[in-house]
Amino acid sequence: MADAYPAPLSRGEVGWGVLATGGIAHAFTRDLITHGHRVAAVGSRSADSARAFAGRWGIERAHGSYEELVADPDVDIVYVATPHNFHAANATATLESGKHVLVEKAFTVNAAEARAVYELARGKGLLAMEAMWTRFLPHMAYVRSVIERGLVGDIRSLHADHTQLLPADPAHRLNNRALAGGCLLDLGVYPVSFAHDILGDPVEVTGRGTLRDTGTDSCVATVLRHRNDALSTSYSSMETKGVNTAVLLGTEGRIDIKSVWYCPAVVTVKDAAGKELERFEEQVTGRGMQYQATEAERLIAEGGIESPLVAHEQSIAVMATMEAVRKDIGVSYTGE
Repeated sequence: MADAYPAPLSRGEVGWGVLATGGIAHAFTRDLITHGHRVAAVGSRSADSARAFAGRWGIERAHGSYEELVADPDVDIVYVATPHNFHAANATATLESGKHVLVEKAFTVNAAEARAVYELARGKGLLAMEAMWTRFLPHMAYVRSVIERGLVGDIRSLHADHTQLLPADPAHRLNNRALAGGCLLDLGVYPVSFAHDILGDPVEVTGRGTLRDTGTDSCVATVLRHRNDALSTSYSSMETKGVNTAVLLGTEGRIDIKSVWYCPAVVTVKDAAGKELERFEEQVTGRGMQYQATEAERLIAEGGIESPLVAHEQSIAVMATMEAVRKDIGVSYTGE
C-alpha cells in the first residue's frame, strides 16, 4: 500500500532544505532568498561547510549530514545539489523521509535510476522534479508561445551550443568517472533537454565526442531526429568558451535566442525574408533559478507531484537520450 499523501501546504509556508554546499547550491539559494522563498536549513557532509553556508545566507539551521537535513521537521522540500552519481541516492533518502525533492540536472546518471526515483515519488504522493531551471524562464515561455501561434511555421531544426572553459585537472570532479563527470551531464544536458522540450523525444540519436585520459568526455556533438523528422543538433564543450546561442528554424521564419540562450536572454523572431516580427526581452533579477522554485511551491500548494514543464517521462527520456549518446562516444561511469 502506498504511503498516505502529505497535506498540501499554502504558498509561502514551504521550507526549503539545501543538500550540499557547492557553487550551484549557492546560486540557487541566492535566488531563493532574493525572491522571498524560505530556506529553512542546509546540510553537508561537513558540519563546518554547512555552518559557513548557513552563515553566508542567514539560514537558521545547519546540519553536518544529509541524513539530519532530510529528517528536519521544518524542511518540506529538499534541493539536491550533489554530483550526479549521488542524485538518485540523495533523492531516494529525501522521499523516504516524506519530503518533496528538486534534483539538479542531470536528474540522475541513467534512465533506470530516474524511473526508480519518480516511481518512489508517485507511490508516496510527493513532488519530484528535475531542476532544469531553463525551462521555467520567461523567455522560454515566450519561445513556446511563438511556436504555438505559428509565427515561424513548423519547426524543422534546432541548434544550441553550450561551451565553457572548465578545469582540465584530472582530480576535478568534472573529469572523474566515479563522480559521473564529463561534458554531457554537466553541459550537454541543456541543449539535449531543450530539443526534447521543443521537438519531443527523438526517434534516432547520434553522438560524437572527444574523451580525456580519465575516460570522461571533454566535448560532445549530438544529432537527434525527432518524430516529425525535424532535426536537432548541439555542440557542448569543456575545452573552449563560445557564444552559446540557439536558433530554431521554421518553414516560415526563425527564432534566435541570444547569448546566453539557457539563461535569461533576448529572443528575436524573424520571417523568412529576415524581417524582425517580434522581440522579447525581460529583465530578470539573479540567475533566474527562482522560477523553478515558484513552480515547485505551486505544485506543493495544490497537492501536485509532477510539473508539466518537466514531466517525469520526459525527464527519463532525456536521460535515455544521453545514455545513447554515451554509448556512441564510449563513455561509462564507475559502477554502471
